[in-house]
Formats: sequence, C-alpha cells, structure tokens
Amino acid sequence: MKRYSEVERLTKETKIRASLNVDGSGQNEITTGIPFFDHMLTLFAVHGFFDLTIKAAGDIEVDYHHTVEDVGLVLGESLLNALGDKKGIQRYGYAVTPMDDSLTAVAIDLSNRPFLIYNLPGIFTGQPEVHSNLFKEFFRAFVNKAGMNLHINVSYGENDHHVIESIFKAFARSLDQATKLDDRIKHVHSSKGVL
Repeated sequence: MKRYSEVERLTKETKIRASLNVDGSGQNEITTGIPFFDHMLTLFAVHGFFDLTIKAAGDIEVDYHHTVEDVGLVLGESLLNALGDKKGIQRYGYAVTPMDDSLTAVAIDLSNRPFLIYNLPGIFTGQPEVHSNLFKEFFRAFVNKAGMNLHINVSYGENDHHVIESIFKAFARSLDQATKLDDRIKHVHSSKGVL
C-alpha cells in the first residue's frame, strides 16, 4: 500500500502544488518564494523521512501570510489523503528535540479531532520577514485539514531561528512516529473502532 498524495490549491492569492510520500526517505524539492520557510519545510521532510515536493507561488509582495497558511492547508490535506482510513497506524507520536539553545516537545494524535496548542517562550520578533505567529497559522491550517491534535511546547530558547527549527524537527519526528504502521494494529487504533 503506497501512502502517497498529490494536492493542488488555486486561489486569487496563491497557487500551490504538493506531493507527499509518507513512507519516503526525506527527498524533497521545495520552492515557496520564502527562503526561511523552504528551509523549515526541508527540515520537516528530512527529519520525518517524508518525500515532499512543494511548488508555491503567492502574493508575498503583500506579506507571507497567505502562502504560509495555504501551504499548511495543502500539506494537511496531503497527509489526510495519504493516510486514507488510518488503519494500522500508531496514531500517536512524541518527540523532544533540541536545537542549540532551544528545546521543543511535540505530541501528536491523528484522531480526526483538530486542536492546536502552540506555546513559545515569551515574545520574540522572529526572522526579519517571518514571524513566530506566522508559523502558528501554518500549524493551525495543517491541523485543521489533517484532523490532527497537535501540541507544541517550547521549553526555552533565545535564538528565534533555533526555536522555529526545533519546532519543525520535533514536529517531523513525532509525525513520523504517529504515521508508522504497526502489525499489532489490525484496524484503527481506537477503543471506539473509529477515529
């Protein structure tokens, strides 16, 4: 069973095409027009062992919000489609990941109940054009489309780049764990029998 999906989203603000292979090796080709975002999505692919292609064009001359949020929508839909009925997956994932001065814990439940917790240390400005709240919108969009319960808790961190990088790495590692197939799970991993 190949767990793969292709999704396209066309709006007046963005044009995005993505493909996702859940059982990949981390190969990626990512172009969003936002270099820092490309870097984070590359980390996501590599550390989650996801083969990922994203080609996005958006109204970044206005700001980065539409592109970042819509990429989250497309990736969330791609994951949902690739996992299908979710039979046999572990469903839960957890990772604690350091990046120099920062430490992030991410917990995931692929429950079909979207919910996001996004806790960062204090208030910081983020990269010159990319701010931490922008990534909150990315994860909110991803969560809503994928039907995922996602908790992101950054314990500490001083460097904005390192904080965001630790988030994306921990997210990738926990999602890799949650999507893994387990031979002991014959249907969906729920006492209700459905997710």
